[in-house]
Amino acid sequence: MAFTFTLADAPDPAAAEIGRKLFAGETDFLKGVVAMSGMPEADRKEVCFAGRSNVGKSSLINALTGRKSLARTSNTPGRTQEINFFTLQEAHYLVDLPGYGFAEAPLPVVEKWQRLLKAYLSGRQTLRRAFVLIDARHGIKKVDQDILTLLDKSAVTFQVVLTKMDKVKPTAQPKLLDQVSQALAKHPAAFPEIVATSSEKGDGIATLRSIIATLE
Repeated sequence: MAFTFTLADAPDPAAAEIGRKLFAGETDFLKGVVAMSGMPEADRKEVCFAGRSNVGKSSLINALTGRKSLARTSNTPGRTQEINFFTLQEAHYLVDLPGYGFAEAPLPVVEKWQRLLKAYLSGRQTLRRAFVLIDARHGIKKVDQDILTLLDKSAVTFQVVLTKMDKVKPTAQPKLLDQVSQALAKHPAAFPEIVATSSEKGDGIATLRSIIATLE
């Protein structure tokens, strides 16, 4: 069965308020993990964020939490090789996965990260959803396909979040959405709604907050 992929609607006032309240609370960096043995106890719901280097992942996490420097931004692709856990009040973890698609990192480093990522995705029963960030200026590229396939194999539902949507002209958006939809149709773990965001403008932030806050 082929899914039809659509842009997520803005949340209704009640859902928007649930999302606002969750993200208005305390958010703190907990720890960076380099091995499964260092994972915090799986005692709450968690969502993770994945995306190729420089897709705007740190900026999105900062926009969601309203904290300008909670997640570090870096112009050096592949600099962060840890899985970073943030506490969102006492009910959630936000999990920042290392950027992928970098050419500068040594092969052993890449292989170690891939092993850790696979172990994390298949071993966290409390992981409710993975958000895969895609740069709206480029759509889904070959480098993104590996993570999408890994999420399929790990049976982790993932939802695409388009970043930097303000950089795409309205006339070019239908072509972008068609490209993304066609690519996602090959992935059974893909959630059929796409979230369009701009961290700079604040677009889509309320939508993403409410999605996270209302996950069962």
